[in-house]
Amino acid sequence: MEQYTLIGHPLGHSMSPFIHERLFAMAGREASYTLTDIAPEHLEGKEPYLRSLQGFNITIPHKMAIIPIVDELDESAKRYNSVNCVANQNGKLIGYNTDCDGFTMSVKEYPMDGKVLLIGCGGVGRMIATEALRHGANLTIGIIPQDKELVEAFIQEAKQTMPEAKVTYAVTADIHDKFDVIINASPVGMFPKVDACPVSDELIDGANYFFDVIYNPTKTLFLRKALAQGKVAKGGAAMLVLQAVRAHEIWNGDSYTDKQIESIICDMEERIDEQNQTK
Repeated sequence: MEQYTLIGHPLGHSMSPFIHERLFAMAGREASYTLTDIAPEHLEGKEPYLRSLQGFNITIPHKMAIIPIVDELDESAKRYNSVNCVANQNGKLIGYNTDCDGFTMSVKEYPMDGKVLLIGCGGVGRMIATEALRHGANLTIGIIPQDKELVEAFIQEAKQTMPEAKVTYAVTADIHDKFDVIINASPVGMFPKVDACPVSDELIDGANYFFDVIYNPTKTLFLRKALAQGKVAKGGAAMLVLQAVRAHEIWNGDSYTDKQIESIICDMEERIDEQNQTK
């Protein structure tokens, strides 16, 4: 039986086994997917174990630390200097970044070449900002004041690789423009602080497409406000499932229909909602 795992530390509750086991079953593939908690100081010593696997995923804090262990980096991993998926191809470990695929596949019908407001500039925020600029967005990054140096450093780096990039930033509370797309890449609204919204009602009123990287709760206040107006709004469950789908394409060349993928997203959201009701 093929063996796969997710490495990280600390590894609390994770939806990854649920998602990957469903994907293996849909492909008719006998494989196991486990969680492997590895403290940072033990990562190097785990290399023989990792090389015994057919593939594995990586989460915090190993996404950069794994790079010296792999033999080759795909372009996606080089772009972000971050690896969240490794394929064992005939003994050769190749590192990929499928987080960016999860995001771009989630918003494939969004006008990402229009005016885009992104809230947050942490790790996932910088990845989304880069993908938005690669798709030709006129991008505004909404920040809290203490993130000024962080966002300025990102913009400088982005303009070195994409000189034509249209990107600016402002403190979120000071933004009053209209946007085509608003994306939340901040933790505002995450369980258990579900009564918080990252942007004003004014900004929600002026946009038509919304995406939230948060998947717990499945429908944040930000998304509920957009959906109440009949607008297009998606949560982070789609991104999490789609980055896993991309991993299976890399590992085994397996493919899935939109209906199959949607069924996993819906089941995942149901599980999260059920768990929250018992807390």
